[in-house]
Amino acid sequence: MPFIESCVVLRHNIWLVAAAAGVCALGCWVLVQLVDRAKESEGEQRLGWLMLATTSAGASIWCTHFVAILAYQPGAPVGFDPFLTVASALVATVGAGGAFLVALTGRWRGRAALGGALLGAATSAMHYTGMLAYRVEGIVSWSLPTLVASLVPAVAFAAAGLHTLVHGRPARRKPLAVASLAAAIVGLHFTGMAALRIKPLLIEAPAANREAFAALALAVVGMTLLIVGTGVVSYRMDREIRADAYKRLRRMALHDSLTALPNRSHFRDIVADLIAAAAGRTVALVAIDIDAFGAVNDQYGQTAGDAVLKEISARLRQALRDGEYCARLGGDEFAVAEATSEADGLDGLIARLKDVFARPIDADAFAGAISASFGVAVYPADAGDVEALINNAYLALHRAKAERGEPVRHYDHTMGDRVRARRQMAADLSAAIASGELQVHYQPQAAVRGGAIVGFEALARWPRAGGMAPPAEFIPIAEEYGIIDALGERVLRTACAEAAQWDPPYRVAVNLSATQLTSARLPQTVAAALRETGLQPSRLELELTESAIIRDARSSLRAMRQIRELGVTLALDDFGTGHSSLATLRTFPIDKIKLDRAFLLEIETSPQAKAVLRAVLALGAGLGIPVLTEGVETQGQLDMLREEGCSQAQGYWLGRPAAMSALVAEGKIRLKAPGTPLREAAA
Repeated sequence: MPFIESCVVLRHNIWLVAAAAGVCALGCWVLVQLVDRAKESEGEQRLGWLMLATTSAGASIWCTHFVAILAYQPGAPVGFDPFLTVASALVATVGAGGAFLVALTGRWRGRAALGGALLGAATSAMHYTGMLAYRVEGIVSWSLPTLVASLVPAVAFAAAGLHTLVHGRPARRKPLAVASLAAAIVGLHFTGMAALRIKPLLIEAPAANREAFAALALAVVGMTLLIVGTGVVSYRMDREIRADAYKRLRRMALHDSLTALPNRSHFRDIVADLIAAAAGRTVALVAIDIDAFGAVNDQYGQTAGDAVLKEISARLRQALRDGEYCARLGGDEFAVAEATSEADGLDGLIARLKDVFARPIDADAFAGAISASFGVAVYPADAGDVEALINNAYLALHRAKAERGEPVRHYDHTMGDRVRARRQMAADLSAAIASGELQVHYQPQAAVRGGAIVGFEALARWPRAGGMAPPAEFIPIAEEYGIIDALGERVLRTACAEAAQWDPPYRVAVNLSATQLTSARLPQTVAAALRETGLQPSRLELELTESAIIRDARSSLRAMRQIRELGVTLALDDFGTGHSSLATLRTFPIDKIKLDRAFLLEIETSPQAKAVLRAVLALGAGLGIPVLTEGVETQGQLDMLREEGCSQAQGYWLGRPAAMSALVAEGKIRLKAPGTPLREAAA
């Protein structure tokens, strides 16, 4: 409006007006940052940011008003009432604090606009309280329409500013909020000053010292800038701290905490970038898995295992060249990727990676050699995208670990067919377990002297089209796909139910897997099988391998003690093939030793094999633990066991595994007569 423009140009010191506008703009920018920070915070942090925003807002609003008043030239001597001047500053500060609380409290969408309207009202109240403090030697009057009109920009622009700050689009909300709030404050002042009418009195009075007013205005600006600067510094410090924290969190999210190598997620992005920038080059990915790393943790402890992983990670870093990237994908799995156009580039990388594991490692309590298996896949020959490349490298790695011998395997398309076949077999096996198609066969265990049967070992058998599926084929698949627990429980319940019908009451031995042994449910599962089938606990023998026991020694020991309390006996299967047999016998409650069949292969011709057999039998006798030798396939082997004093034996020479119906037909077992109670009397 022309009268507002003339008021600004003709009645104000334009330099002080510029200073007031600058303070207003800076103050609005600061309070917008602080209010936005408060919006993102909670609890005491939100209150702290609101206090800083309130102080900055009050100082900015009051300073804009006070400096602009000092810039006003009424043509008559002026002064200020100190009480009302201070009161106007308090009105601005308290009003701003209340407005910000309303704008950020609750879930009503209109709360921000309401808070902005309250901020505009507080700015208006501050302005006219300050005008009451304005003392001029003249007759003061007001243009009521213009005065009322001055309230409109204050309330409207302030409401729009806070609403935009809280609900506006991220890219534009802060600049628009600053502009709206500055317009509210400046628009109120100059529209309000245009409503002021002063008629100087023709009396003798000392003239106003304009230089003193200018100095006072600059002092007020300086103090306000100090207050606002405090908010700026606090905001900047917080942003730096948040940026540093974000960097640390991002690094933690993208890197392995133990080795500081990129993790699986970050490595996937790295490989994707390599593929995107390949431009005719190949991208090779090598998946690496440390062989038998679990034994390092089991034998030397977790700390030693971590030290080994750190040493391997350091060696991998040293082995890399420009354009090659390494990551730890989890556990003892690593991966390396490179993009190359050289024919021998991949061969050179693999040679360097093999060298990493060729040198002995001395880390913490561990000192010795570590081997690894490698699976290699190449883009675009083996895969068309990052997911397929990583998956195919893992397929090659699994083949390398399964077949042994050659530690490096390159992907070929038949591996996918093999995996699909194994996956289908796992699905079929799971269905067979659920439907009861899985069978249990029994192999006799006999006394070496006399040949009398003393018990049977229960063995899982799976009839499929074309005959029985070999256990050596479906047992590893059950372990790989997490079906082994269901399979083991099915065999346990079936064996207990069928053995409860035998006459005479032979003992039945059932194998436990490593995952079954470490399951907290195992003792309850065994107890339920005995209770539901009526089998006497002393007739059940559970067979465990050393590797299963030491996989989680603490859990294994707890489960074995609970099973022994049920009256069930425990046998150590495949004795002599582990790496801590003597320690296992000393630490864990073992009732029987089953000597692995490997010890019988050369017993008839090798003095060393006979010496080992004799030592194990002596060990069992010394510990009071009976020894059953597996794998008896000739009369000569049986005679040798008899000569050495072995008490029990098992093998094809003594009887092949057979279904219970076949054993009944052969007369090896009889079934209880109909009407005989299923539950046996306690011994």
